[in-house]
Amino acid sequence: MAIRVLLADDQQMVRTGFRYMLEAEGDIEVVGETGDGLEAVRLARELRPDVVLMDIRMPGIDGLEATRRLAADPVRVVVVTTFDLDEYVNAALSSGAVGFLLKDAGAALLVEAVRAAVRGDALISPEITVRLIRHFASGGRPVRVTEDGGLTPRELEIARTVALGRTNTEIAAALHVTVSTVKTHLASIQTKLGTRNRTELVAWAFRNGHVR
Repeated sequence: MAIRVLLADDQQMVRTGFRYMLEAEGDIEVVGETGDGLEAVRLARELRPDVVLMDIRMPGIDGLEATRRLAADPVRVVVVTTFDLDEYVNAALSSGAVGFLLKDAGAALLVEAVRAAVRGDALISPEITVRLIRHFASGGRPVRVTEDGGLTPRELEIARTVALGRTNTEIAAALHVTVSTVKTHLASIQTKLGTRNRTELVAWAFRNGHVR
């Protein structure tokens, strides 16, 4: 079945470009679009897309408020914006967004963000990830290992690898296991740590000194 996507951006040209890039893929279908935040919430609840690509600055309500209103619904929101301000990144992720991309990220990252959201993963623009890692690493100062979160040695190994930005496929290849096995381990890791997505798992790994 095709992945169903709703586009929410106040620029028609941007929506047209996103539609073209997404529908060039055989497994993605754009089911609706809007340039208004309130309409985005209404359409998301009416159309029940798998993923909403949400701009921040829109009329009605902004994308951050729209994301907050959809947080309780089974709709995954990826924020796609021109603005990479840290306060926007933090607000988007704390509001329930499962990804944060810049509009110039390119077609490959846009498509991967949609697929990652459906898988339950989080994808963040690489340049923003670097800033987050620096923040989590306490400005580059060595961080002592403080806890293992009850993880097994294999789970700790996978958590460290996730924190280094590896995909499930790359982790599976490196550890000589199946992708399904990696997903099973990740589910167990997130349950034990109480993390909702890969971003929070990365934060945990850096804060507790498991990645330098």
